[in-house]
Amino acid sequence: MSTRKVNFRLPEELVTHADIAAEVTHKNRTELLIEALREYLKQIESEESFQEAVVELYLTDELDFETLRDIIGRQDAEAVRTSKQLLDEGDDLADKLADL
Repeated sequence: MSTRKVNFRLPEELVTHADIAAEVTHKNRTELLIEALREYLKQIESEESFQEAVVELYLTDELDFETLRDIIGRQDAEAVRTSKQLLDEGDDLADKLADL
């Protein structure tokens, strides 16, 4: 897995608590924050409203298929992609009929 450096600010209290937790668990701060973020994303990604919002991002071309697949799963992503293709074809047909 590739990594990317990200800089962000945290409240001092969170940094202090993270440093204590890192020391107690024998991890470094980065490992601790990665683990916490993974757990949070795992939790939120299982929520239906979050998945619906992700699908909406894909349908409006704000999210690529690979990211959609990573978040909602391959089978569901394939179904969404097929639906999007059908919707796009329907829009194209409606445009052609309107021009007649």
